[in-house]
Amino acid sequence: MEKLLFDGWDGVLHTCICAVISYFTLFFFIRIAGKRTLSKLTAFDFVVSITLGSTLSSMMLGKTPLIEGALVLVLMIALQYLIAFTARKSKTMEKLINSKPVLLYYEGKFLEEEMFREAVTKEEIYAAVRKFRIYNLDEVRAVVMEINGELTVVKGKEGIYEVNHSLMDLDLQQMELIQTGKDRDL
Repeated sequence: MEKLLFDGWDGVLHTCICAVISYFTLFFFIRIAGKRTLSKLTAFDFVVSITLGSTLSSMMLGKTPLIEGALVLVLMIALQYLIAFTARKSKTMEKLINSKPVLLYYEGKFLEEEMFREAVTKEEIYAAVRKFRIYNLDEVRAVVMEINGELTVVKGKEGIYEVNHSLMDLDLQQMELIQTGKDRDL
């Protein structure tokens, strides 16, 4: 029972040394890897973050030798970059890795089917609108669930389609059907 709480000073010293070395190793690799490692998480980034955290924990507790743990950290960050680079170069790979943004509200209409599919409630959409400090829903052109799960509110006027706009990566045909009320046929 006494070893459950304290197993000697050697173990404490070992844990402290491993924790400090592991912390600085992770910090160093994240500095090299850049901002993408710390960005808002897509599903793939989430998996990488969990793996990094688990590896770091094992390194700190001495369950994994420091060199092997550091190798895992390097491999995970390298794989993240390799896959991100591949996704940037290949549309097919991007579709495989990243989900598409989903339109949840458009020009005064809640898109119930998409909301159901993404498990989003009207209250969550209202909260996103408030987060953008908008009171009147007439000021909202669209609410989009981004690839990282965040809700983005787009302000704008109805019926004006600009050549360059932030909704270009969404299904424009779907938006036109919504405008004409023919979206029920989809």
